[in-house]
Parts: sequence; C-alpha cells; structure tokens
Amino acid sequence: MALRNIVTIGDPVLKKTSRKVEKFDERLWTLLDDMKDTLYESQGVGLAAVQVGVLRRVVVMDVGDGFIELVNPEIISKEGEQETPEACLSVPGKAGITKRPNIVKVKAQNRNGDWCVYKGEGLKAKCFCHEIDHLDGILFTDIMIRECSRDEY
Repeated sequence: MALRNIVTIGDPVLKKTSRKVEKFDERLWTLLDDMKDTLYESQGVGLAAVQVGVLRRVVVMDVGDGFIELVNPEIISKEGEQETPEACLSVPGKAGITKRPNIVKVKAQNRNGDWCVYKGEGLKAKCFCHEIDHLDGILFTDIMIRECSRDEY
C-alpha cells in the first residue's frame, strides 16, 4: 500500500467525469487500499479517486463510524436539508457553507462487485454527496452559498 498525491484545485482532472468501474481486480483493490492510506494520512473524511488523479467512480470515506468503500456509487434517495460548512482535501485552506440533503441513501458496489445500500445522516450524508459530486467533476466551491472560515468548520 502507498500514499497517493492529492490533486488540488486548478488541476483540470478535478472537473472531469469519472468512468464506471468494470473490472473488480487487484488493480482496483490496490487503488482502494492506497486511497484508504491516503485518506487517513491526510486526516480527511472522504476521498474520491479523481482526487488522486484516477478517473474511476471510486470513493472511500470514514466520518468516524467506520471505513466505507464505494464503487460506482449512486444516490437513490434524499431527505431534508442541511446548510453547513464544508471543506475539501483538494481545496486546501478554504471552506464554505453548502446546502445538502440531511439524509441520503446510496447504492454502490464493494471491492468484489457486490451491491450494497448505505444510509447517511448529517455529516455522512454530506460526505456521500460531496464525494459523488467529485465523480461528476463538481467541487463544493461550485455549489457553496458563501465562503466561511476554517474555524467554522
């Protein structure tokens, strides 16, 4: 396992749409393992493959209730609303207020290709939305209501 470099704002790869994962093999497993190490080393809560320069629909996250791997994730339902501070490993030093659903259900495959459904509320719902947005070339700065200080985050 290895740490990968996190791509930062200004790199055109962050604005591209990631491709669906078709092969569930050792190459994917290595990517997932490297992303996990990179996430924990950077002290983030979520990381999309595009943030390490790989245009595949892959996300890893841990909002404090356990590590999750999402391959080909899709939001299948949204409820409520939250307006909260948000930040990103690819946008260092910046934070902003965004409007996201408060409860989100996501359907995704695991590293072996099996489908799973996850439900998130609050921070977890925000993280699901944030990371899946990355897969479609959307940064939180594209949807933020206003900038805020990192202290508010």
